[in-house]
Order: sequence, then C-alpha cells, then structure tokens
Amino acid sequence: MKLNHNYLKLNESYLFSTIAKKVAAYTEAHPDKKVLRMGIGDVTLPLAPAVVSAMKRAADEMGVKETFRGYGPEQGYPFLKKAIADYYKPRGVLLEEDEIFVSDGAKSDVGNILDIFDTDNTVLVPDPVYPVYVDTNVMAGRKIVYADATAENGFLPMPDEHTKADLIYICSPNNPTGAAYSREQLAEWVNYANRCGAVILYDAAYEAFVSEEGLARSIYEVDGAKECAIEFCSLSKTAGFTGTRCGYTIVPRELERGGVSLNKLWLRRQTTKFNGVSYIVQRGAEAVFTKEGMAQVQENLAVYRRNAAVLAACLDGLGIRYTGGKNSPYIWMECPGFSDSWAFFDHLLAKANVVGTPGGGFGKNGEGYFRLTAFADETATKEAAERLKTLFGK
Repeated sequence: MKLNHNYLKLNESYLFSTIAKKVAAYTEAHPDKKVLRMGIGDVTLPLAPAVVSAMKRAADEMGVKETFRGYGPEQGYPFLKKAIADYYKPRGVLLEEDEIFVSDGAKSDVGNILDIFDTDNTVLVPDPVYPVYVDTNVMAGRKIVYADATAENGFLPMPDEHTKADLIYICSPNNPTGAAYSREQLAEWVNYANRCGAVILYDAAYEAFVSEEGLARSIYEVDGAKECAIEFCSLSKTAGFTGTRCGYTIVPRELERGGVSLNKLWLRRQTTKFNGVSYIVQRGAEAVFTKEGMAQVQENLAVYRRNAAVLAACLDGLGIRYTGGKNSPYIWMECPGFSDSWAFFDHLLAKANVVGTPGGGFGKNGEGYFRLTAFADETATKEAAERLKTLFGK
C-alpha cells in the first residue's frame, strides 16, 4: 500500500481553516470582545422568497407517490439547464443543454475537472490566487507555473509567449484581488490558448457583481472561447447558495483536444463519480432565474455592493490603496505599515477585532496585502469601517 505523497507537499491546514482556528482562540481568550468577521466569503442574507417557495413545493412533491423522484440525471434536470441557457442568451452566448452540467458548486468542479486531464500537464495559475487551484494540482503531482499578478499590471496578468502551459486558470472577477478582465483582455488569453492548444479553466463565480461596461461576465462572450475554455459558475454568491449548494460547469461541444471531445469525457466522469444535485435544490436554483427570482436576488446583491462601497470609501479616506469593490465583493487592500500579511491579521484582530484574510495565504505576491469581503451584514460592515478609521486614522 502506498499513500499519495503529494498531499505531504500541502500546507497542513487549508487557509480558511487556519483563520477559523486563530479567531476561535482569540474569542475564547477574549469573550467580551465583539469580533467582526470580514474574512471568509460566506453570504449573510437569506435565500430569495421565490427560491424558498420553489423548494417547499418540490419538497411537497417528494412526499407524494405520484410526484416522488429518485435518482435524477447526473448532469442536471432539463428544466434547470434550460433556465441556465436562457440566462446566457442576453449576453449573446448560445449554449446547448448538453453543454451544461449541474453540480454542487464551482469549488467541487474546479478540482474534479482535473480527472479528465493527464498529470503530465503544466498548469498556469495567477499569483495571488484562490488556494484550491494550486492545492488540487499539488495533490495530483502536476507542475505548476505562475503568472505574476501585481499592482503594476492591475492584478490582471496577460499571456507570456515564453511561458509554456497546458491548463490555464483564470478567475474574473478575481478572488482575492477583485480585479476583472475586459473582453479585449480575455480575447488575448483565448487567442494564446488556441495557438498553443491549452485549455482555459475559467472561474466565473462572481460574474453577477460585474457592472462596468466592457468587462466580461462569461468567457464565451469572446470569439473562439468555445474551442479552448471550460467555464465554472456557482449560485453561492449570486443567490446565497453557500449552504444550499448548486452550481454548474459548461463544457462546449466544440472543445476537443487530440480529436477527443472534452464534453464527452466530463459526461463520462460525472456519470461515474457523481449522482447529481437533489431535485429540491435544483427547483430552487431554477427559481433564481425567473423574473421574480432575479429581482429578489438583485436586492441582496445590492446590499453587498453597498457594503463594498462603504469599505472602499473608508480606505479612500484613509489613503490606503486597494483594488476591487466596484465589480467584486472583495476589497484587496495594502497592509498599512506591515509587509507580513499574517502579522497584519493579528494586529487587526487584536486592535480592532476585525477579521480579514491575509494576502500571503493566496501566494507570494499576496504578501503585504489583505482581503476584506462585502458579505457581512450592513451594520457590521459600517462598524468595521469605523473601527478601521479609528485604528488607522491620523
């Protein structure tokens, strides 16, 4: 018996688990302190009423013999896949239903998609980056190269013809930096991937926050993307499904490598290893895409946008540089007076009782930076901003 020793190359604890342990230790030692959690990107507003009603109706159906459902299609029920396809149409993106695969969230699929790729592939990820991209490839033993995302390039690295990569991770709007690619910038990545035969793994989990004209919400808004890109999306942040779990992955029919359809490979993988998302959850997800559901979801998103604006205004007033906020729920701020982001984490927790995410947890280029989220409730966000003003104001 042999273990997968690639796991020994990982940090002992996942980034957000480490943060949770640190916060738990602090609150146990200081039970009188009110800690404001602005670190983990979990939502705080409830599911939209339309979603709740749809799930209740579906639960009732499951309690009646005539409408009870057992195993569903592993790739998702047709009613939800049609709703997702219709969601893309206004952006000029036409999808076939068999190109859409419903899942329990983008995080799962971003890791699971690697099953259809050989371990003898070089993976390109931006730095800083969402840890799952790196960790899942370390687990598999793949070679990883990095594209530097820095203040100088607006945290949006562009293709480098001297870099050889087979799999390319792009997250836009980005986690953790909040930076978002324009269609023109994504076109350069698409052209690069098609020239070298690479596959882009495009994480669009935060697409609903894009509001600025010219920025892409889907990579398929770019000509040629269906020949080189797989897109992952989630209802976690769009519709508050972090605890309900539903997302989807798009693998276009046109995407082939070596004469092999990646759509068919992913279908084979999913039908073997995945039994699908529950009927009740998929009915709730379908309701998100109705006219009523979209209006209610936008009300919640508006709250998070206001929170981001409050944090941005606070940092503007303090003269602290940052990215994100406008088209993203994340604020990526410089650590004032600190080069070590974990030291800044400890300082902010102890002096202001505010929790964020150290940039160093996202890669070497994250050192000296700190991520705040706009997902707390409005009162907590305003209070956190006031605490920041008190701590860093001159």
